[in-house]
Amino acid sequence: MFNKIIKRGNRKGARSEGADAAARPAAPSSSAAAAAAAPVTVNHASRASAPTPSSPTSPHLPASAFPILPASAASPPLLEPLPLIRDVAAADRPGLLIRKLRLVAALFDFSDSLKHPREKEAKRQALLELVEYVQSPTPSSTTTPNTPARLPDAVQEALVAAISANIFRPLPPALHESAASIDPNATPDDEEEPYLDPAWPHLQLVYELLLRYVVSPDTDTKLAKRHVDHAFVLRLLDHFDSEDPREREYLKTVLHRIYGKFMVHRPFIRKAINNVFYRFIFETERHNGIGELLEILGSIINGFALPMKEEHKLFLGRALIPLHKPKSVAIYHQQLSYCIVQFVEKDFKLADAVIRGLLKYWPVINCQKEVLFLGELEEVLEATQQAEFQRCMVPLFKQIGRCLNSAHFQVAERALFLWNNDHIVSLIAQNRGVIFPIIFEALERNIQSHWNQAVHGLTANVRKMFLDMDSELFEECQQQYIEKVAKAKELEEQRESAWRHLEAVAAKAAGDDMVLVN
Repeated sequence: MFNKIIKRGNRKGARSEGADAAARPAAPSSSAAAAAAAPVTVNHASRASAPTPSSPTSPHLPASAFPILPASAASPPLLEPLPLIRDVAAADRPGLLIRKLRLVAALFDFSDSLKHPREKEAKRQALLELVEYVQSPTPSSTTTPNTPARLPDAVQEALVAAISANIFRPLPPALHESAASIDPNATPDDEEEPYLDPAWPHLQLVYELLLRYVVSPDTDTKLAKRHVDHAFVLRLLDHFDSEDPREREYLKTVLHRIYGKFMVHRPFIRKAINNVFYRFIFETERHNGIGELLEILGSIINGFALPMKEEHKLFLGRALIPLHKPKSVAIYHQQLSYCIVQFVEKDFKLADAVIRGLLKYWPVINCQKEVLFLGELEEVLEATQQAEFQRCMVPLFKQIGRCLNSAHFQVAERALFLWNNDHIVSLIAQNRGVIFPIIFEALERNIQSHWNQAVHGLTANVRKMFLDMDSELFEECQQQYIEKVAKAKELEEQRESAWRHLEAVAAKAAGDDMVLVN
C-alpha cells in the first residue's frame, strides 16, 4: 500500500512539473540575458498610462503586434546587420521591413547619451531608411497586377505598432503640476522654459515616418483604418498636451492629414476635439495644445458645406464661443478668432449669436483681454450684414461706450479705431438714430475728462464724423446731453441741500454741544 501511494505521488509530481514547464517561457538566449541585465530606465512621468519597457532592448509591444515570420526570417538580434531595403527583391521586402520595424520599436534612455550609442544609431539609420521607403512612390512603369503591395497589411500593422511604441509614452509633469507638488499654493512661472524631450531627434523621425505613411499613395485607407483607429486618434489627441512645441507641430500636421484622408474618422475626430475643449473650459483651464487644435479646426471649418449642419452650429455655441472664458485666452486667441470669423463668413446669420456670445464673456477687469475682444469684434462686424447688426446693436454699443470711457488708454484707443473701418461706419450710419444717443455721452465724457491726449484726438475725430454725418441729430443729442447734465447737477444740489437741512435740524435738536464734521 505504501509503495502504491509513493508511485501515485511521483506521477502527480511529474504531471505538475510538465504543466509548469509548459507554462514557463523558454530559457532566454545569451542576448536576451544581456538585455535583462541592462539597467532599468525609471520614468517619473505622471500624465499618461503607457507602460515603460523593462530594458532598452525589449520592444514596447506585445508579440502579436508583429506577425510570425517563417523560420528563415526569424527575428534577429538587435544589432544584427540587415541589408538595405532597396537591395532586396520585392518578394522579400515585407519580411525585411518587419525586422527593421522590430528594431525601431526598441526603446532607449536618451537622457544619457553614453548609454547604448550603437543601438541608438542603428535605430536612427533604420528610421531614415523606412521614411525614405514609405515616401518614395511606386514607379508606374514597374507596376503589374501581380506586383506585391509595397505596404501589405502585416507591414502596416507592424509599422503602426512600432510608431505607437515610440510616441505614446508618458508625458513629463507640466509646469503647474511640478510647482504644485512642491508647494500646493505656489503660482507657476509662465516665463519658465517648456520641457524639451531629449529623445526628440529620434521622435522627429518617428513622427515623420507616421506622416509619410498617412499621406503615402500606397496607403490603402480601407486597410489602414484598422490600424489608425479611434483608439490611435485619441492617444494622438492626448499628446497635444505635450510641452514641446516641436511635437505639437507634428501632431497638428499628422492629425490634419488623418482627418483629410480617413473620411470615416471625421465625425469622431470633431467630437474628440470637442471633448478636449469641454474639459479645458469647464474643468482644468490648462492645456498646451489648444492653439494647434484650433488651427486644425480653422481649415476644417473652411471646408464646411452650406447650408451648415446643426451639429456645426452647436459646436460654435457650446465650444468655440465659451473658449473666450479662460484666463489664458491670449495664448490661442488668434486661432480662435480665425475660427469664429470663418463661421460668420460661411453663414452671416450666425453674426448675432457670435456678437452676443462675445458680450456674454466680455472681460471686466482684464484690459489686455478686452483689447483682444475689440480686435475680434471688428473682424466679426466686417462680415456682418445689416439685419444681424440691427438685432444686437443696442447691447453692443452700450459695451463699446463703456470701452470708450475706459481709464486704460489702449482699450479706449482700440474702441475708437472701430470708426476707421468703412463697413462698420456704413452700418453705424444706417442706424445712427439708435446708435448716436447711446454713444454720444461717452464721447463727451472723453472730450471733457479723459487723461490721454491720443484718446482725446481720436474722440474729437469720431465726434466730427458724427457731426458731418447728421448735424441735426448731433445737435439733438447734444441738447439732450446738456439737459441730462443740468438735471444731474440739479439733483446733486437738491441732495446737498437736503443733507444741509438734516444737519441743521440735528444740530438744533442736539443743542450747542454737538460738533458737526464736514
